[in-house]
Amino acid sequence: MSAPFKLVRIHTLKTVEEFRAHVASLGLDLQAEDAIDNSAASPFKGQLHWNGRVIGNRWTVHPMEGWDGTTTGGITEPMTRRWERFGESGAKLIWGGEAMAVRPDGRANPNQIIITEENKAGIASLRETLVKAHKERYGKTDDLVIGYQLTHSGRFCRPHDKKKLESRVVYRHPILDRKFNVTSDEQVFTDDELKKLVEYYAAAAKIAWDTGADFVDIKHCHGYLLHEVLGGFTRPGQYGGSFENRTRLVREIIAAVRAAAPKIGIGVRLSAFDIVPFKPNPALAEPGKLGPGMPEDFSQYLPYQYQFGINRNNPLEADLTETFQFLELLQSLDVQLVNLTAGSPYYNPHIQRPAAYPPSDGYQPHEDPLISVARQINAVKQLKAKFPKMILVGTGYSYLQEYLPHVAQHYLRNNAVDSVGIGRVVLSYPAIIADAATKGSIDKRFICRTFSDCTSAPRNGLRSGCYPLDDYYKKFEDAPKLKEIKKSQGA
Repeated sequence: MSAPFKLVRIHTLKTVEEFRAHVASLGLDLQAEDAIDNSAASPFKGQLHWNGRVIGNRWTVHPMEGWDGTTTGGITEPMTRRWERFGESGAKLIWGGEAMAVRPDGRANPNQIIITEENKAGIASLRETLVKAHKERYGKTDDLVIGYQLTHSGRFCRPHDKKKLESRVVYRHPILDRKFNVTSDEQVFTDDELKKLVEYYAAAAKIAWDTGADFVDIKHCHGYLLHEVLGGFTRPGQYGGSFENRTRLVREIIAAVRAAAPKIGIGVRLSAFDIVPFKPNPALAEPGKLGPGMPEDFSQYLPYQYQFGINRNNPLEADLTETFQFLELLQSLDVQLVNLTAGSPYYNPHIQRPAAYPPSDGYQPHEDPLISVARQINAVKQLKAKFPKMILVGTGYSYLQEYLPHVAQHYLRNNAVDSVGIGRVVLSYPAIIADAATKGSIDKRFICRTFSDCTSAPRNGLRSGCYPLDDYYKKFEDAPKLKEIKKSQGA
């Protein structure tokens, strides 16, 4: 039996030189600048031009679900506070705030916001809260661009019970069906049902425009519905098989959105690549702990005909061939704003959201999470080289912790990414990049250490937030419940 993987934690690397040495020991191409640049020439302070607008700097807040809306998809106080903190982040590109379900049965949880006429006033107030907080702290909002992420959760729908999946899938997947209890062909969307969904995206875009959004994100990531459509190689009919068929739905949605809300911009958040699902390895589990990650057995499914951006002969590797094709398609449709991520938090979280500590439904690190950071950053670098006129937002930076500014500066300065996207770290430290760009330093007390509580909480029916570092959530009624759950599950 091989020895368990030993993780070098980022906070133990005391200098940029030590960080670089550790990166080199892993054989990674992951660059970092010597110091945080807070001069006028800081890459973070550059501007972007999109859709006749100026985006005032080069960092982005990713969308994050709080599992904390009302059961009718309306807003609540914790949600409003989160949007206020997004405004306080200083980011001039806000990508979604929340993932907003386009209809009730497409929710990832029973408390997800639904973008409907009934919730219109609440959604407008979220945006107003964000803009007000941004203006109070930074003074200027005409260079602030805000989008809403439109979603249907597909395989990961939980519209009525936080612990009960009501999956609707695009195709039968031999590994994921077992993993998430998909048992019937009746759970597969028909072509007519997919076509009907187009109307809901169009209606949601109209509401987004009416409530002040600058763009909508047609979400294609993390194993949710539209991302799964891209991987529908085995699906028959007009939405499966060929690349043309697997991109038919996004083409129809974009056309419908433009007909319903001609002035609104369009973006796409895309999982640029995927790998086979993972699970904990029980043979290497320490007492009371989840085991390290290991791939599900895929040997009988080769060549692998499932998922998007994946090597068919070795599904442990990415293949960007169709990712390039998809960006070419988006560019031809005049979609210039793309936010790139990878994999799924449900079945291979180390790819999508590298972390030192696993969520309660995940697995311990089986390799240094910097490997996944570098994989995402370098995928974006390849795509940016091919599509210099598109605005590409990068992902995977939170795990870098103290060295997030040093690494992000390099890739911005060298035009390997247009905007650095941050997610988890915003929950604990909204102004981390604003501080770096203005003060030349960051406050280590609030850096996200990737404890994964923001994921473990909703996985167990609780509300998402930064329980370790945010006083608001430390005192939250869900905090002691989460502590007991993590203890019992070995996370």
